[in-house]
This record gives sequence, C-alpha cells and structure tokens, in this order.
Amino acid sequence: MTGTICPACGAAQPPERTCQDDFYEMLFWEAEVPARGAVHHLMVLCYHLQHPHLYSARGIEYGLKLLVTFMATADFDPQSFNRQQRGAVATSPNPDQNQRRWPITARPGDEGSYDAPVRWTLTAAAVVQRGAAGYEPSVREWAQSLLVALRAAGQVPAGPR
Repeated sequence: MTGTICPACGAAQPPERTCQDDFYEMLFWEAEVPARGAVHHLMVLCYHLQHPHLYSARGIEYGLKLLVTFMATADFDPQSFNRQQRGAVATSPNPDQNQRRWPITARPGDEGSYDAPVRWTLTAAAVVQRGAAGYEPSVREWAQSLLVALRAAGQVPAGPR
C-alpha cells in the first residue's frame, strides 16, 4: 500500500488522495460547523503558500506579507487587511472596486515559486489527520510552522515569533 508524495509541499499521501482532497476536507469542516470558519483565510493562505504554483509571482509576495502580518497580530482580521491594501492593488482609481493590478492566482507563465527549497514541518495532510475536533488550533499551529520554515529558508525576514 504505497502512496504519493506531493511535489509542492512534500506531504506523504495515501493512495488515491491528494493535498487538494485535504483542502476540500477542511472546507467541508468549515461548512459543517460555521464557527470553524474563523480560521478560513489562514487555512487558505497556508495551503496556497505550501503550493506556490497556485499563486502568481506577485500573489506569493502578497501571501507572504499577509502571513507575516497575520502571525504578528493576535487579533488580525484578513478582511480588514485586504481593505487597507486595496489602494495598492486596485486597477482603477476607485479602490472600492477591489480589483488588483496583478492576478493573485497563477496564469500560464506566471506561477509562484520560492528562491530556495522550504522544508515544511506541518502540512494540510497533518491538519486533516488530526481531525475536525482540533481544527482551529491545528490551523494556527500550521500557520506558525509555515512562518518558521519560510524564515529558515530566507523567504521572509526574521522577526518575532
């Protein structure tokens, strides 16, 4: 009974399972118990940062900034952060239109990547293996582990936490 290794994050998966399956499982848990959605933005961010090919090159930069900001602020609200950043990313003079000058998701020829390999210590597969009951603390731990790994790989500046 052999599985696969995700080429993006290195997670070992059982046969016929992928990281995307884990992502959808976590989305299901959030839909099943809406209170779990408190970590939705963080979960999506973690998943995409570990699968950088899903982001554009600018999307990776933005995601890294978002992770650093999120982890430095205990009561950080991603939606407020996005509103604050609208002027920097808007395509039109009206920042309320919430459109970016650049795509956040990958496009052919514009896929995100890291300058150096990142050794992840926690992945979506591990969060799912821990189960729905401890979902929120697992996602927060996952995010912290990403920040540590990204700093160790030189992808984000050293800082607190």
